[in-house]
Parts: sequence; C-alpha cells; structure tokens
Amino acid sequence: RMGPTGITAQAFGAEPMDAVRASLARAPFIAMAIAAIILILQNPIAWMSFALIDGSPKVENLASSYYSTRIWSTPATLVNLVIVGWFVGMQNTKIPLILLLTSNGCNIVLDLLFVLVFKMDVDGVALATLIAEFLGLFVGLLLVYRTLSQYPGTWCWSTITNPSAIKHMLTINRHIFVRTLCLILVFAFFTAQSAKQGDLILAANTILLNFYTLMAYGLDGFAYAAEALVGKAIGSRDRAALKRSVQVCAHWSGATALMFTLIYSVFGERLIRLMTDIVAVADSAHSYLAWAIIAPLLSVPSFLLDGIFVGATRGRDMQNSMIFAAVMVFLPSWYLLQTYGNHGLWLAFMLFMIARGISMGWLYRRIEPQLAGAIL
Repeated sequence: RMGPTGITAQAFGAEPMDAVRASLARAPFIAMAIAAIILILQNPIAWMSFALIDGSPKVENLASSYYSTRIWSTPATLVNLVIVGWFVGMQNTKIPLILLLTSNGCNIVLDLLFVLVFKMDVDGVALATLIAEFLGLFVGLLLVYRTLSQYPGTWCWSTITNPSAIKHMLTINRHIFVRTLCLILVFAFFTAQSAKQGDLILAANTILLNFYTLMAYGLDGFAYAAEALVGKAIGSRDRAALKRSVQVCAHWSGATALMFTLIYSVFGERLIRLMTDIVAVADSAHSYLAWAIIAPLLSVPSFLLDGIFVGATRGRDMQNSMIFAAVMVFLPSWYLLQTYGNHGLWLAFMLFMIARGISMGWLYRRIEPQLAGAIL
C-alpha cells in the first residue's frame, strides 16, 4: 500500500500522466508475486505462526480454521492495497473511503448471514471476509478505470518496464517490507507473550489492542494526507508546500491523538464493556487501560513521520528506524521488564513506539534540508 503512494504522488506533482499510469501498472505485479509466494507457502507459514503464538489448543483450532479460508483472499487483499495507495498518491482519499465502506459493509452483512443464520461460526467469518475482499477489488478496478478517463495519458510500455524505475520501486518496497515485517513481528511477539500469560491476559490485551487499532486508523488518516501532500510537493518542487504540509498534518495529528486520549480516559471502561460481557476479561482489561490511554500521545510522532517518509520515498530510513526500535529498544526492554508481567510488556511496547518517533524525528531533521534543497 505504501510503495506506490510516494512514487505516484511525486509523479502527480510533476504532472507526467504517463508516469502516473506506469506507477499503477507496476505495483500489481509485485502484489501478485507476493500473493503467489504466500499461497504456495501457506502451510509452513501457518506452522511457524502457530508455533510462535503458542496459544491454547482451542484458540489455535479456531485460528487455524479461520486461516485456511482467509488465506485465499491474499491476491485481492494485496491488489486492493495497491489501489488504495495509488489513489492516495493521486490526492484522492474519497475513493479509498468508498472501497473501505464497500468491503467492510459487505463483510458485516455476510458475517451476520453466515454466523447468525447459517451457524458457520469462524468459518463463516473467514468466508465473509474472502468474498468482501474480492468485491472490493472489483469495485476498485472499476473506479480506477473511471479515474484514468479524467487524466488523459497513454500506457507507455517502455515507461512501465523502465529498468531504473522498476529497480527504484522494488528498492522502496523492499525497505518498506522489512520495516513492516519488523512491525508485524513486534505485534506478533506482543501477542505471543500475552498468550503465555494465559487466555485471560490474551483476551484483555486483544481488547486494548482494539483501542490502539482504532486510534491508529485515526492517525493514519493524517499520515495518508502527509504521504500525498509531501509527495506532491516534492514532485512539483514546491518548498513552501512541503513545509506547510508537514506543519498542518502535525497539528491535526497531535489534536487527534489528544482527542483519543481524552475519549479513552472518560469512556474507556464503557468501551471495554461493549467489547466483552465476560466480567473477568473486562476487569483484566480495565487493569491495563492506562496504557491504551497514553498510547495515542506516545505514538503520534511515529505515525506522522511514517507518512512523511512514504511521501518522500525514504524507505531505507523507515526501515533503519524500525529495526533500531524493534531490536535495540523493544526486545531488550521486554527482557528487562519481564518481572513486571503484563505491565512490563506494555511498557516495552510504549518504549518501542517512542523510539520510533525519536529516531525518525532525528532522521527527518537530517534529510529535511536535503528535501528542501532538491526543491526549487
């Protein structure tokens, strides 16, 4: 999703529509190649994942059932992400919203149908998501066709297959892949350590991670805006627009993070009760609610800087920052804080997010003059 955004935004700012089309044409090939690898290796991936999580037999059986169906939506899921990234780069966030509402709306309806009516349980949830992803892909391709008709240009095969352009895109995607893999491993490790503390802690942390995910979607909105605006400013070589985009996105990101902190402070316990009617799980989640309350304020710099770096196509810097935060901060912190149980796990996670923000902020201060210097 991130790979095509910065490239497309910069091409859109420079206004060569053939380059915009070329950026769209290249990315799905990478997505399909990754999807093919995942589908071929789905059994080893499942074995390794469940070995790392080490959950209870009941949880693993349910997860395995879900996985065996959900995995087949991988091609649609990845191409959908490419489409969303391309539209963000085109400064159009309305269509990604339409795609999100379409796929999730379909998913909700089918969940209710398969689970409540047909009693398919976890298999029904997985099948609903599978169908919704392919529906989203179909709608996305229609909207791509409609959008391209508004921007005259040609599908230039020599531009699409330009070796340097392909190498540039693959390099950016490789760095972002390593960065994202580290992030996923941190969350997987967090989940695995939660499971080792028992199903009660696993359930409580899952609820609190839903708080974090909700906050992440809010902050991601401004990160997406930063991707599009920063990329366009660099492509159009507009120094003032670059600085203005960063400042505006920073102000709104900070305000949104503060809003989530206030909401979780006031309504956190009620939200927990909405997510579960199991008293023991709710009480356990409430014991660790403070971490969900402070998480938005501690995480906002890393979310915003991710968007800025994507727009600037600085994949290597994102990768190095993530590796530093995961390997040099999160893992040592978790190891030293194990005696504090789940509080220690959450503290290690917060230190990880802080380290990401600080390291990326330091890198941005170094590259900002370089970016500005490249703009006339």
